[in-house]
Amino acid sequence: MDENLKAALRQAERVLGNKPEWLGFRKVREVSTTRYVRDGHPQANHSSVSEGVMVEVLENGQFGYAATTRTDFESLVMAAQKARSHALQGSRYPIHRFTVAQRPAVQGAFESDFGKSIPSAGELNELLVEICRKLDRPGPSTPPSTSKEPRPKIIRRSALFETIDTEAQFVSSNGSDARQNTRQVVGWFQATAQAGDVVQKRSDERCGQGGWERFNTPDLWNRVERVAEEALELTQAEDCPSEKLDLILMPDQMMLQIHESIGHPLELDRILGDERNYAGWSFVKKEDFGSFVYGSPFMNVTFDPGVAGELASYAFDDNGTVSTREYLIKNGILVRALGGGESQARSGLPGVANSRACSWNRPPIDRMANLNLEPGTDSLADIIASVDRGVLMKTNRSWSIDDFRNKFQFGCEYAKLIENGKLTRTLKNANYRGITAPFWRSLKKVGDPSTVEIFGATNCGKGEPNQSIRVGHSSPVCLFENVEVFGGAS
Repeated sequence: MDENLKAALRQAERVLGNKPEWLGFRKVREVSTTRYVRDGHPQANHSSVSEGVMVEVLENGQFGYAATTRTDFESLVMAAQKARSHALQGSRYPIHRFTVAQRPAVQGAFESDFGKSIPSAGELNELLVEICRKLDRPGPSTPPSTSKEPRPKIIRRSALFETIDTEAQFVSSNGSDARQNTRQVVGWFQATAQAGDVVQKRSDERCGQGGWERFNTPDLWNRVERVAEEALELTQAEDCPSEKLDLILMPDQMMLQIHESIGHPLELDRILGDERNYAGWSFVKKEDFGSFVYGSPFMNVTFDPGVAGELASYAFDDNGTVSTREYLIKNGILVRALGGGESQARSGLPGVANSRACSWNRPPIDRMANLNLEPGTDSLADIIASVDRGVLMKTNRSWSIDDFRNKFQFGCEYAKLIENGKLTRTLKNANYRGITAPFWRSLKKVGDPSTVEIFGATNCGKGEPNQSIRVGHSSPVCLFENVEVFGGAS
């Protein structure tokens, strides 16, 4: 622990004269590295450091904020004075009057598993170059006597690896003294293939808390080979049909489905209207909690920052609330919101420990963390076998959803037609659309634990000024009934 931060807090209390209702310092140091290679040539090889302190004051029922990159006593005291001035100004136009109950005292420490050591910059670049080399493979030759179609080829190969090391300390006038230390890693590669005027992409991304093992898995080179082969395969595939069919979504697409049509609509500040002029509102209303049928009885969604290795795991949020696993949706019924202390006080609804900030210079707001769909009882083979005619889709390619997080349309990189319980032809330009609640009510089967995979969103944007944050999503394979799917021409 940084004892200087606690000493500065005590000094700020003295200098401020009349003791504020509450005073808190949140110090964050983040070191990020990025290595990116395109077509075998390094494009980015850099690191950055961001460090500073967010000072927060509760005065006359309002919170005020001020941030500083300097950690000396004088600068922190000056920031505390500014934060107090902002709180007093805000108290003239209150939406709600808060108390110290929204800042419970917390003590403790959390450290993610840092896993295997990250290779040196040179070794990383060599590996990313090798990934690009292995992605560069010729497509299948077509005998001239049978076809005049051009032979497909890989025209672009990319690979990236990032690390984000974060150290955070939170101290407050009511006794908080907590530290969190995490490492997040992101690995990604992509192949773009072309045959004539047809261009298709396949990609693979892995992310989480840990070390080198998160990306350099035992099947890394098999994944690289699969991405290249499927990119070439897609150039020869037919378009996805346009009709209502059963739809199987693999976990890497379920990740986005959960994120957009569950996570964002359940953010309580959005429901209260705070995001309406930027990120939008929500179709969910305060009175829906406890009774609204969000999905089928197979739908169980949890907020769980305690999952080891998931991208947004932590012990307490940035306002000092201890995190616990909570059901947001249970057996299809909406039971709890994604709302931190302030939103809970304003709405009178139960929430979770999800007040999160993207950096030291932003105040915490309601954000997703680890948002997971709980597994069911069906194997992938049994789910496929249960479908007479349908489509299996994987890996998001495009997304669109309205300001109320209600009507949506998503596209996937790769798909397979299902006929009589078997995977048959490969499909390109696979898309599907729906309305959130009817879509989730059509959930027919949920995969068992053997189908569960953990993914994450690394750049979820929200808030003014904007905050881009990392969240985790775990999901099994899911089967939805009678969904409108369509191809590229529709």
